[in-house]
Amino acid sequence: MDSAAPYLSNRADQAAAGQVLGLVTGLVNAADWLYDHWYLLALVIAVCWGVGERAVRRLAAKASAERMALELVASRHFDPGLEHIFRRGVQLARASTSMPWWVPRRAKTVQIRLRADGSAPLRYRVEGPAGGERLLSITPFGPDVTVMRARPIVDEPRKHTVRAEFILRGKPTAPLREVPLAPDPLQPLIDAVADLRAELGDLAEIRLDIQRAPKWALRARRLQLMGAARRSERREAQRAARWLRQDASGIEDSLGWQLQQLLTDRPTAGAGRRLVMPPVPRRVEPAEALGKLAEDDHLVRVQLLVMCASNTEGRAEARLAQLQAALDVFGGRSRWAMRGWRLGPWRLGADHWPTRSGFERRWDLGHCQPPRANWVRLDELTGLLKPPTAHCRLPVLAGDLPTFAFGDPELLLQGIYRGPDGRERLVATYAEETLFEVGVGRAGGGKTERALAQAIGWAHAGGGLMVVDPHRDSWPRAMPFLAHDTLMQRIALVDLNGLGTNPRVSSWNPLGMHHGQAAHEVVEAVADAYASALAWDDATAPRALTILTAALSVLVAVNEVACLAGRPDAQATIFHVRALLTDEGFRKAALAAVAGRLDEESRAWWKVVFPTLPPDAFAVVLNPIARLAANPVTRAFLGQPAGVYNIRTAMDSRMVVWVCPGGNGPTDRLLTALLARDLLRAARSRRDTPEDKRVPFRPYLDELITLTGAAPETIAAMFEDLRKYRVHIHGMTQLLPRLPSAVRLSLMQNASTLATTAGSKSAIAPVTAEWGDDPSPDRVASLDRFEHYVSMSVHGRRVGPIQLRGPHLDDVFAAQARPQQVPALEQAAQANAQALPLNQLTGRAGEQLGRVIAFLADHTSDGSAVPLSKEKENEWN
Repeated sequence: MDSAAPYLSNRADQAAAGQVLGLVTGLVNAADWLYDHWYLLALVIAVCWGVGERAVRRLAAKASAERMALELVASRHFDPGLEHIFRRGVQLARASTSMPWWVPRRAKTVQIRLRADGSAPLRYRVEGPAGGERLLSITPFGPDVTVMRARPIVDEPRKHTVRAEFILRGKPTAPLREVPLAPDPLQPLIDAVADLRAELGDLAEIRLDIQRAPKWALRARRLQLMGAARRSERREAQRAARWLRQDASGIEDSLGWQLQQLLTDRPTAGAGRRLVMPPVPRRVEPAEALGKLAEDDHLVRVQLLVMCASNTEGRAEARLAQLQAALDVFGGRSRWAMRGWRLGPWRLGADHWPTRSGFERRWDLGHCQPPRANWVRLDELTGLLKPPTAHCRLPVLAGDLPTFAFGDPELLLQGIYRGPDGRERLVATYAEETLFEVGVGRAGGGKTERALAQAIGWAHAGGGLMVVDPHRDSWPRAMPFLAHDTLMQRIALVDLNGLGTNPRVSSWNPLGMHHGQAAHEVVEAVADAYASALAWDDATAPRALTILTAALSVLVAVNEVACLAGRPDAQATIFHVRALLTDEGFRKAALAAVAGRLDEESRAWWKVVFPTLPPDAFAVVLNPIARLAANPVTRAFLGQPAGVYNIRTAMDSRMVVWVCPGGNGPTDRLLTALLARDLLRAARSRRDTPEDKRVPFRPYLDELITLTGAAPETIAAMFEDLRKYRVHIHGMTQLLPRLPSAVRLSLMQNASTLATTAGSKSAIAPVTAEWGDDPSPDRVASLDRFEHYVSMSVHGRRVGPIQLRGPHLDDVFAAQARPQQVPALEQAAQANAQALPLNQLTGRAGEQLGRVIAFLADHTSDGSAVPLSKEKENEWN
């Protein structure tokens, strides 16, 4: 047994050695076989990769089908702080992982879409996992940003499309440039798409995908960067060592060194070759080498894709170049650069094989496969994590402010807008939304010219309007552009300036009942106009108001009786107030004729109170009427029994009425007050017409300072009430502070359109204050002539203030000018107003009292009046 043990041990050792040798031999043979048949290994790897990639794509596409979209719309005052934006970025990063565990990494992303297609300057949209909707719906921005569920966007194919993917170039660990929030970081992008034209099919869209990367990817990137930093440091050390050795060799081989050695008697210490100590590589600090990648907090991977399209060749490429230049604003030591290669004039990138298919798949499905270099911190993206703020200057697109089309009854001309690309277009607001308008500015600045252009455009579109111009300057200016056969039958001129030796004047009876007005409304309108022009109220002139109201009630009742009897030519006028108050015979006849139409209280007043009044109590009522009668023009205009002027009929029949009061003296103010109050009464009387049947009507009130001096409360009531009756007031004034406070407050509160030209800063300040002093009074005060700043209401929201050039009639409506037909227009306008020579109307007015007395006598004698007993007759003494 002892002799056999060594033999067995040797056999075991040989068997073990044989097994190891066989294993090594097998591995060598296997490696040799794989080397000879490498294509089989490559095929297996390719098949496995293809199967895995297909499975990943199917899972990612399934997850992408459940994505949601939110659209964020910022208000004009949206001004977030850095902390608000950073919190939003944290929300976006967190929401990117709100998906099931089986979803591939490429589908776990949140996408910010910045889109310009002509519907808005830059639509801001967020798309992400359906599970992150509740997280993303409530933003840190508060009520200044409206978040709404967005519908899918379907684009029509364009003829020309360019694509680009952007990658971070420069030092990979350096951050992007810190862009301040004022002005808005999105401003360069908005400027790049400001000249986009939707009618040409222009489209531009930027998509920023944000993805939280796995820890292993970050560690691998850090190892790579640290290794690269160490290699770089070693190369620097080796380069420095080479330079040291070269410097030392150069010194020893120099002529000066050799002469020194020959002239020296004894060799100096170190006379041989110098010993050069190579520099030691500097220790690489992780914080310095990794830069923004040193910390894990708020570090994300991003993918930036851009697509531009157009139906016009070259516009898409130019748009992409503009966007690339806009992204340069974010560049510093690290910058956004277009991914691809350039070969001479050709660029190979996302638009070419083989990367185009991958770009389109990521674009269509919202997948995120960013380049290796695209690591950023959230604070580097603050400019892109929010919608445009208050510090952003937004262009005005056709969708924001429609383009004016001549003859379109739905549009109201506002001015000429010059776009960022230098193109000019006539812009308008929707007539249905332009309820009231206010124009402010110095004399000659263009506010009246702008209003005239608007009125002329509205008239050609078939709209009804009224222009009240105390100075009569607007009528000669507008005539050449209104002298069309289709308009002449709708235009009426009421000119009270009395120009010429025997001017033609229209007529109006404020107390006339031949148009079917309500008696109490007529009495109230005239009495209120009187009180407004003379500053009467129940505290300062109660007796005068009572006397005037009682007298007007009787005269209006007389006119009712005359119209019922078929005698409108026998109606009393406002000048017959004097006869009613001072002529006992006329008073008795009038009271007897209308006894059945007065209520008991009115009859009691005439019986009990009137006889106790002293004669001088009537002077305050009669003096203003005497001034009206002293002017032949106003006497002729107001002294006719059946006046032609009827603003209610003009409203309903789309008439174009030009009213030119004679001036701004006390007499003219009373006449203006009567006209203004009648306009208010007529508009309110439209309550008898269903709202959808009320025809829109636009009064233009020039020189509001003059008009409101006569009827401040009336003008204020117009701006407050007439919207309900589809009567929309347009007012123009030089100075807002000079308007009565009631008018000024109503103007500023209800103005759908607010415009101002240049002027003094003190005069402009009340307007710019409504805009938050943006633009400032200094900027507005420096405007050129015919330049305006205007804020408008479109689709229920305010547009502007934006700078517009006021439309000049000779330019905008040059094709509509008919100067040769001006005489025919003036003749037709006077004929429509039934204007007659002044001397003829004056004579008729002087004879009207006799006709009224004769009618009252006939009306009483034929028994049509209410019979009065002796006692009843004494009741009116």
